[in-house]
Amino acid sequence: MVWDKMVEEKLPDMSFKRKGLIHQPLKTFKVNGSTIVAVYRGTLSQLDILIKYRQKLKDEKRWSRIRTPKHIHWTVDILMKMQSYGDLTKEFLDFFINIWNNTVPLKNEAERQSLDLEAMLNINKFELEKFQKLSEKGEYGVRFLILLAKLLMLQEKTNRSDAYMFKRVLDGLRKEEDLFHILATASLGKR
Repeated sequence: MVWDKMVEEKLPDMSFKRKGLIHQPLKTFKVNGSTIVAVYRGTLSQLDILIKYRQKLKDEKRWSRIRTPKHIHWTVDILMKMQSYGDLTKEFLDFFINIWNNTVPLKNEAERQSLDLEAMLNINKFELEKFQKLSEKGEYGVRFLILLAKLLMLQEKTNRSDAYMFKRVLDGLRKEEDLFHILATASLGKR
């Protein structure tokens, strides 16, 4: 029915329970029709953020359980994109390296509370369009990868002034290092 398409789909709950406590997101953002990202208070540092997401399942009626992204997830996705669109994926990695170089840690609670996930994507409209073809391969679309990368970089730099994991994985991918070295680097970070 036409009416069904006009009614905005209700987003699934993004709260989760851990160690007997219910955690509510600070921010929730619908990246596209099939992915939701939420940011929570983390526990690794005073200003830590915890990132979680849900995706529509293949039947497009149900949502996945709430997932915590790992470096290995986006790394494998980039490797899949690289197989079909090598040069474009390398440019995408260069774009990520530039973001890494310009990412600054959160300085206070007000900054964490005022994170604007939509603005984090909208600032890169040109890149969203330029790299859209990469969404055809792999598990993740470009919108999700850009937002995820920005959040993971912010998380990493906020928690450690000497952060390196994300950048090491980016460098390994960009230099087309040995596959096993890239995957070992991406799977070292535990959260």
